[in-house]
Amino acid sequence: MTEVVLLDGGMGQELVRRSGKPASPLWSTQALLDRPGLVAEVHEDYAQAGATVATSNTYAIHRDRLRGGTNHYAAGGTELPDREGQFGKLLGAAMAEAQDFRKKGRVAASIGPLSASYRPDLHPAYETAVGLYAEVIEYVAPKADIILFETVASVEAAKSALDAGRTSDLPVWLSFTVDDDDGAVLRSGEPLSEVVSIAAEADAALANCSAPEAMPAALDVLAKSGRPTGAYANGFEGITKDFIKGGTTVDGLRARRDMGPGTYADHAMSWLDHGATIVGGCCEVGPAHISEIRTRLTAAGHTIV
Repeated sequence: MTEVVLLDGGMGQELVRRSGKPASPLWSTQALLDRPGLVAEVHEDYAQAGATVATSNTYAIHRDRLRGGTNHYAAGGTELPDREGQFGKLLGAAMAEAQDFRKKGRVAASIGPLSASYRPDLHPAYETAVGLYAEVIEYVAPKADIILFETVASVEAAKSALDAGRTSDLPVWLSFTVDDDDGAVLRSGEPLSEVVSIAAEADAALANCSAPEAMPAALDVLAKSGRPTGAYANGFEGITKDFIKGGTTVDGLRARRDMGPGTYADHAMSWLDHGATIVGGCCEVGPAHISEIRTRLTAAGHTIV
């Protein structure tokens, strides 16, 4: 049978649920400020569920997201306090909360997109992006085992992520977000096939933060990279093109009612038929979903590594 890496599930939505507060433009970063220790609790629950890789709560810690002023991509153009001066402190705090997990498995330092998720039109130019990503890596690499670029939405973003990732000696995983209706297309509208040559230079090629139904097509394309492939989908009703144009804060999205642990695990197990050896969950996928995947993998005779 196959050796399978079992990732954890989503962090941001889990923190929103546990904190009892609505999602803010700072999203999961806010918990580091308001509830120290809560992130570590989520990591521990995923470890208990069977995850062998924890994803650090660093996805949204970028200078541009911490900078004060009006966030035009949040509902109502939310005014944000300036927290850019806490950039290094927040990265350090997030990585510290993941360190207990390293006694059980590996920690993937999450690096989300610059500017906003799902908006490749807002992503900085290559040279600027490489520098900004590399700065994040400088902070997180000493306490990580993997550099994980998540929700990569365009070919240019993939190039800058890979080249920034190579400023560290750690393995670099690239994870792409694809169209919910066509997993062979990036959120930018570019064919996913156009990133295959870039993914071939990474250490793993994945798809994330897209509908579970889109993952088989994405995996079929990414398999051409010759690298280990995987998928971790979200449990949202759908990330429509109108949503992406109008604003990209998670409070504008709703969880699917048909994506409980059993149904999600059905999808995850089907991804193995498309070559996936890395599976897990993204937004709205919690510890119960990961536990169910572990049960299914074990019952099918796979080895979780």
